Amino acid sequence: MDAFYVSVELQRRPELRGKPVVVAGSGPRAVVTTASYEARRFGIFSATPAARARQLCPEAVFVTPDFDAYRARSTDVMDVLREHFDRVEVVGLDEAYVDLTSLDRPRAAARRAKAAVIQDTGLGCSIGIGPSKLVAKVASDAEKPDGFVVLTRSEAERRFAEASPGLIPGIGPRTVERLAAQGLTTLGALATAPESSLVSWFGERLGPQLGRLARFEDDRRLQTVRVAKSESRETTFSRDLRGLAALEPPLEQLSAELCQTLVRRERAGRTIGIKVRLDDFSTHTRARTITQPTNDARVVWGVARQLLRDLAPSRPVRLLGVRVAGLDERAGGAGGDAVPDQLGFPL
Repeated sequence: MDAFYVSVELQRRPELRGKPVVVAGSGPRAVVTTASYEARRFGIFSATPAARARQLCPEAVFVTPDFDAYRARSTDVMDVLREHFDRVEVVGLDEAYVDLTSLDRPRAAARRAKAAVIQDTGLGCSIGIGPSKLVAKVASDAEKPDGFVVLTRSEAERRFAEASPGLIPGIGPRTVERLAAQGLTTLGALATAPESSLVSWFGERLGPQLGRLARFEDDRRLQTVRVAKSESRETTFSRDLRGLAALEPPLEQLSAELCQTLVRRERAGRTIGIKVRLDDFSTHTRARTITQPTNDARVVWGVARQLLRDLAPSRPVRLLGVRVAGLDERAGGAGGDAVPDQLGFPL
């Protein structure tokens, strides 16, 4: 989808069309969720600090995110795709992969689906077609907004040879810096780097994988069913909080919000965990598995509070989160009341 969150907001506020619009929170540590293409001309992109975005474009219109609305519109979009294709893998709220291999005229089918998304939802999208998920993903981003790009693997390798390795999903800023330190500043250079050198610099697993990504080699298959095994809520405070008296009220509120969602979706889990990020950006997780699945806010809050008290952060806290994992697992297994465990929060 093209600037999905902004596009949803523009449907509700059409008077903002053509203006630089930024979807972001209002706190001093807020970051941009997405920006309209008018705002991107000023250098405002996802993850740009909101304060920096205001400096770059003082005339931009800032809109508070409304994720309930975005989830509802995402469902509308994915329903359209499922009407056109048998195999659809949803990736987040604004992106999906579809399998075209069994179609006689895959490009025509993709164009029909693109037109249907626009007609039925009023939201714009871009499509990339390729022999793999990686080629299709990069192709879909190549000519946004309203793009339609078809590439073979070799065509993708040639077209993006001079691009930064950061173009590839999964190659983050730190890896880009490490590659640059070795003189590998383009995908073309990375693609032709000796595997032995990549292994010596990045290890036996990551090194060869970076070379394969640069050559657009990807054999991942579509996952048409993806059931979430956990649900979480977290918040970054506008100022660091210190001490249990300050931390427990927001943790209780997060637990209540999380359980409201679980109850609405008729899901429950046995593993309850917390995530605590300190002022030095170190992140700590704690979890406990109970005997019976729950979506009861009192139970989740009780376990989360005890985990927080056991952790007893000695430094100020900038982020706090709570999660229920093992959704829809049956009771039993561990026995006893609580078994310590680590919970895999994304860091």
